[in-house]
Amino acid sequence: MVVTQENVAVNGSRKLTPQDIADTLRDRIRSGDLKPGDRLPTQAVLAEEFGVERGTVRQALKTLQGDGLLANVSKGSPPRIAAEPLGAASPSAGVEPQASMVGLAPRLAAAFSEPQVRIDVVSYTAETLMIALGEPVRHIHEGLIRPESISVRIMLPSSDIDLAFPRPISGRDEGGKVHGRWLALRNTQGQVLRHNLRALRSSHGIDVDVSFRALPFTPPVKLYLLNQREALLAYYTVERSTLDVDSAEVEAFDVSGLRSPLFSFEKDAAPRDAAFVEESQKWFDALWATIATELTLS
Repeated sequence: MVVTQENVAVNGSRKLTPQDIADTLRDRIRSGDLKPGDRLPTQAVLAEEFGVERGTVRQALKTLQGDGLLANVSKGSPPRIAAEPLGAASPSAGVEPQASMVGLAPRLAAAFSEPQVRIDVVSYTAETLMIALGEPVRHIHEGLIRPESISVRIMLPSSDIDLAFPRPISGRDEGGKVHGRWLALRNTQGQVLRHNLRALRSSHGIDVDVSFRALPFTPPVKLYLLNQREALLAYYTVERSTLDVDSAEVEAFDVSGLRSPLFSFEKDAAPRDAAFVEESQKWFDALWATIATELTLS
């Protein structure tokens, strides 16, 4: 059984935030439970399902709308799932760069179609990767692909550093609550991702290794290296945001990695692209072997 962010949030004891609900609905879109053109349930139905107020649902829907995942948004009826997310072309297909959540899943699915899968990631959290991995994992369960081995290495910011973001605009993180919110998300998303991949050992006999290391800085970009042949790069854009922290709103500087445009570089495309992929892999390997330290998700 694949454990999703939904299982963590809905079945947990803590009160769900708009971000939790948005993450759950994204996961349903990515898994195909919600298909392009499907209409979402009403806000009242969603509020009852998640046990929250309608205002919390509205904030979640605004996030999804900003990510380009909803179409026909109006006050008169529930929005529909946009046609783009599940039918989007890969970033390397000569089209404009796509939002990370849209563009990453099909590239991962292609990478997972090979016998030996190697994915290296530098990121701020594992959110986008956790969601996007739903597509290749689903393909494995459906028998469409069957890799022999999967190796995933992920570098995330250390819990011990003073993060560049999220950061309260006031400059004061009272009680470390904003940092604690980020840390809980980092750990939960990483645990879900690791569980979903490791479960493929028992269900399909695939050799799976998932490793995490901690970086002593906040990455200003996120990088995905797929089978040492493709590099996907996205810039984190810092913006003013309202965070729900312990049922209180906190104005902060934060980023949304799901919306960050994803740029693709393929080793076989052109000499400059090949050099970018090779140097990106060298950069990752050097960080992993030197200043990155063991990371425990707890």
